[in-house]
Formats: sequence, structure tokens, C-alpha cells
Amino acid sequence: MQDMVIPITITKRSEESQSFTRHLHAHGLGPLRRANLSELQINVGRLCNQACNHCHVDAGPNRKEIMTWETMERILRWAESVAIARVDITGGAPEMNPNFRRFVDAFIAMEAEVISRCNLTVLFETGQENLASWYAERQITLACSLPCYSKKNVDAQRGRGVFDKSIAALQQLNKHGYGINEGLTLDLVYNPGGASLPPPQPKLEAEYKQRLFDDFGIQFNRLLTITNLPINRFAHYLDRTGQRQTYQKLLSDNFNADTVPGLMCRHLLSVDWRARVYDCDFNQMLDLPLGTRSHRYLWDIKANDLTDSVISVGPHCFGCTAGSGSSCGGSLV
Repeated sequence: MQDMVIPITITKRSEESQSFTRHLHAHGLGPLRRANLSELQINVGRLCNQACNHCHVDAGPNRKEIMTWETMERILRWAESVAIARVDITGGAPEMNPNFRRFVDAFIAMEAEVISRCNLTVLFETGQENLASWYAERQITLACSLPCYSKKNVDAQRGRGVFDKSIAALQQLNKHGYGINEGLTLDLVYNPGGASLPPPQPKLEAEYKQRLFDDFGIQFNRLLTITNLPINRFAHYLDRTGQRQTYQKLLSDNFNADTVPGLMCRHLLSVDWRARVYDCDFNQMLDLPLGTRSHRYLWDIKANDLTDSVISVGPHCFGCTAGSGSSCGGSLV
């Protein structure tokens, strides 16, 4: 599978092309402000059984950052007090946090919708043998990484043997009804293998569905296309290959004002493993505090105070507004 590469010509970037804020103002959209809070995205730790070369979290098997149960309890109390409707749990591999299942069950008890960002191969880790059935019993929505339907491309991006394990995991999830039965949503997540924008989501989704079903009998609900943001591990790749400047220009040149109303930072609150809060997962990895203030913990803020507050932005934000847009829920337009 080939990534859709948009040709790039190297020219001197204007001050405007380097400034996300200037782009917003030029389209009458600045400053970027929050809508009503509807979702928490919680990173329960950076421990992962994989170390993918595109990972903006820099997650891996040797990471020590793990959310404690004490912190989880405080998050749960806050979420219940504001009647949070939707929770997106991520990592690392979130399932590798020893209190992950207990945490999820507590959100289900307060009738919140739960999404889990699953890397698929975690289903074969020691102690996770019943993970597929556990997910199915609770009807948890799964967003699972599969950056291609080609073994060569997946293994190049995520490590040798990952494709075969991912296929086996998807087949296991299908056996439990995921991607087939109502209420068992199985979404796949695509991101380009290099410095390019994702292809149009509907077209790529159709290709995925055809190839995965024909080759492996696999079914799923939606494909979510996500743009690689030039931060952490992917930024290091861009620097090593001399593509940082051209990739940033690609993103800014393809700024799409129509994506701005749907940006995830407008309705989502990102929470790190210590329970510090950020406007989005990417700001969290860049350590850009929520809004224009210094670092705060979730329990130190009031949900109602977030509405209409200014969102912290930077050059990386072009990644979410380029082309069809990008968010944890896929393309925006």
C-alpha cells in the first residue's frame, strides 16, 4: 500500500506559514476557543509492549510512567461530579496499567461511554489472555492501530511480527462479535508510514475492508485516518532524514479552515498519567499546559470554566488542520 504523497517544493517560509495563530486570524477563526466539555482522554501510562517509530508518546517497554490507583480514584470522583459522558483511555498500551480494568469498570458504573486505544498485539501479552472477551462483555468501543493492510508496511513501522499478531488479534475480536454485532464497535486507525498526509478516509476505508475481508475474513466498523504530528519520535525521524522543514511546510500549506470547528481540543480534555490537564494529547506530549495558565491538575479546575477559554496552540496544530483534518476520531471533513 502506498501513502499518498503530496509533492513539496522547498521555498522560504513566510512568517505567516510558521504561525498557526496567524492562519486562524486570517480566516476569522482566532483565537481558538473551547466549546462545552464532553470528553476526557486519559493517558494511564507510557508503558507499551511496542515501540513504534511514529509514536508521538515515545511509549515503549521500558517506560516507567504509570498512573496509580490513587490518582485514578481522584479522576473518577471529578468525572462523576461533572457527569462526564465519554472517556477515551490511551497509553502506551493502556491495558498494561495494572489497574486499567478496575478503572474502566468504574467509568462503566457511572454510565460513561468508554473507548480504549488498543494496539492489538497486547491481546497476546501474559495476563491478557481473556482481554477480547472482557472487552466484549462490557461493549467497550475499540480503536485499534493497524497502519496498513500490508505486512511489509506494518512491520516496517511497528516492528517485525506485529502484522501477523495484529491479524490474529482482529480475528479473535471478530469471534467475540467485534466489528460484526451491534454494540461491539471495532475501528481501525491508520497513519502514514512517512512524511505525507493520509489519503481520503472513505476511499482508504473501502480498500481496507476489501483487502482484510478477502485475505483474512476480517470485518471492522470504521477506518480512522490520523496525520503524523512532528513531535517526539516522529520528529526525530524527520530530523534524521532531513524532512522536518518540508513536512512542516506541507502541513501549513494544506491548512483547511473547515476543519477548525471539529478540532478535538475544542471539546476534549487531555489528562496525563499524573492527572495534569492539557488541551489535547499532542499538547500533553509537548508539555504545553492547558490554555494560557501554568500546569494544573484535573481536580483543580471546574468544567464550566473551560467553556470559551483560549486553547494553547503551536506549529504542530497544522497537523490537525491539514487536508481533511485529523483527530483521534479520524478525519474532520
